[in-house]
Amino acid sequence: MLILLSEYLQQYISAFAVFQYLSLRGILSVMTAIIFSLMVGPWVIRKLNYHQVGQSIRDDGPQTHLVKAGTPTMGGALILLSICMSTLLWSDLSNRYIQAVLAVTLMFGTIGWVDDYRKVIEKNSKGLAAKWKYFWQSAAAMTVVSTLYFTSTLPAETQLIVPFFKDFMFDLGWLYLVLGYLVIVGSSNAVNLTDGLDGLAILPTVLVGSALGIIAYLAGHAEFSRYLHIPYIPGAGELVIYCGALGGAGLGFLWFNTYPAQVFMG
Repeated sequence: MLILLSEYLQQYISAFAVFQYLSLRGILSVMTAIIFSLMVGPWVIRKLNYHQVGQSIRDDGPQTHLVKAGTPTMGGALILLSICMSTLLWSDLSNRYIQAVLAVTLMFGTIGWVDDYRKVIEKNSKGLAAKWKYFWQSAAAMTVVSTLYFTSTLPAETQLIVPFFKDFMFDLGWLYLVLGYLVIVGSSNAVNLTDGLDGLAILPTVLVGSALGIIAYLAGHAEFSRYLHIPYIPGAGELVIYCGALGGAGLGFLWFNTYPAQVFMG
């Protein structure tokens, strides 16, 4: 959003051209998400406490987890707000990859909200039934993956690249749909399975998001991709903004989620 404003203002003040640099916008994306999380986090936690949005603990879990009953949950809303706000501010919203990741984030966030709603409001610790959760995850993933596949214009967009083997690139064809689906749904459930201890799920998310941001930057940079023998994908570098927002939002949330947790992701 701000990149459009900078394009307009640089006609009058050339210094605004600096906001066209992807590296700067990536750094600002991280900082914006962190600051937003730290500023809004206490307010979100107070609201969750006020509305008694406390975590319901399953009886079949470890007894040590029972002390966490009543701790505010639905903290994932803070993460989603921070990611979306920072991404909307600093990214090029006309970029198809940005549109795809924002769509997945919002759709999966909605599934998580419904799950938490059933846990908190309906006092059902199991939340949304597994079959429905899996159904909506699958529908969201296939919608986005199919859109990316059928709108792809370069072979590299649907190829499987093996690290450290510069000449090995396998054209997936329709298998791209299968692999993309498994990555999206599998990654989502992997984070869910990892959660359990304070700060356990969000830190790996930050690390993985940062690594993916670096890869996206290299793949979207013509010179770096050629030097490192990485297929060049125009526009992929814009994902640095989203990955930066993800990392910043995660670090901001971690401040409130470390032991003893003030809020749970949900």
